[in-house]
Amino acid sequence: MPKRTLDDLLSNGALTEGQRALTRVDFNVPLEGGADGSEPRVADDLRLRAALPTVERITQTGAKAILMSHLGRPGGERDASLSLRPVAERFEELLGRPVHFCEETVGEKAEAVIEQLTGGGVVLLENTRFAPGEKANSDAFAEALAALGDVFVGDAFGAVHRAHASTVGAARAMQLDDGRPAAMGRLVERELKALGRLVEEPASPFVAVLGGAKVSDKLGVIERLLGVADRLLIGGAMSYTFMRAQGRNVGDSLVEDDRVGDAERLLADAGDPLLLPEDHVAASGLDDEAEHQPVEGALPNGQMGVDIGPATAERYGEAIRRAQTVAWNGPMGVVEQERFAGGTRAVAQAVADATDDGAYTVAGGGDSAAALSQMGFADDISHLSTGGGAMLQFLEGEALPGVEVLSDR
Repeated sequence: MPKRTLDDLLSNGALTEGQRALTRVDFNVPLEGGADGSEPRVADDLRLRAALPTVERITQTGAKAILMSHLGRPGGERDASLSLRPVAERFEELLGRPVHFCEETVGEKAEAVIEQLTGGGVVLLENTRFAPGEKANSDAFAEALAALGDVFVGDAFGAVHRAHASTVGAARAMQLDDGRPAAMGRLVERELKALGRLVEEPASPFVAVLGGAKVSDKLGVIERLLGVADRLLIGGAMSYTFMRAQGRNVGDSLVEDDRVGDAERLLADAGDPLLLPEDHVAASGLDDEAEHQPVEGALPNGQMGVDIGPATAERYGEAIRRAQTVAWNGPMGVVEQERFAGGTRAVAQAVADATDDGAYTVAGGGDSAAALSQMGFADDISHLSTGGGAMLQFLEGEALPGVEVLSDR
């Protein structure tokens, strides 16, 4: 790889005992509890476990691991419900050693906590998005972060497509100020290698599966994949924008009206490789009392599509099981509700089966990754990506700012 890695820092002596490794991790994880007076806790620790190899390697050298991450969307203001404290507690359990928590992200208090750390110590700073300068990538906030480290380690694959102060600004400031190096951590290195296999002569048949809510989020990657994939299977709410483009009734399903023209163009360009659902699970609403049933073809007024139907799940499953390469991003339905998760589970099982038969399989996206983990399929595919937007941007062929900013080898 053209960018420096954590192992490069270790081999050339840039990271040694007592030094401060300012490390951007992706601890943007779902929390549960708190509203009823109970202590909030991490609901899915997939991203925390993914960060372990980098943090463990840093601390093995006797260096200090200074961890920073965002959580949620506090809008540049302090929000107690989005504090990273419960995340620090869960990460401490996973790491098996103390993880200190600092209530501030930058400034004298953060500097004091870091100074008191012994070699091999770990501290998690408070939510970077509590600072208005984070998303704005302000020079002042980037410089304040940069002051906390001797080297920068970028290991937040789920955020490398964002040009924020903690992903880009701090790394740039450290390199420009006095040549402090910036390198990718082991997670980012592994993600780039895994995703690279999807675009560098993937084995055929190559089947891509795209779901989720919005066509607008995936226009570029659809166009790119249509040039390399043998089959492109569409599910989720985004399928109804395509159905509207075909002139089919979609009832009350979610449709991006301003993207119908784009969907019509993609359908004309794609031809047979692009498959849409032929049946659906339709519901009158998303509340617990709403009735739902399978519907073939068009959806009636007053009903919305909430999952692909059983015939589509079987059809998609057959295509996936015949594949030698599979890329999947986005659930097939409203996967947060178990009764509408059948299509996603069927696709997950098919991807697992394809993996068992020797296919190279990659899945990513926050909702689909969480679903795979909760359904017990996380270890049954070749690579489970921790980044949804970053995965799509990589597959689209667009640069990732959080990678581009790292030091060249």
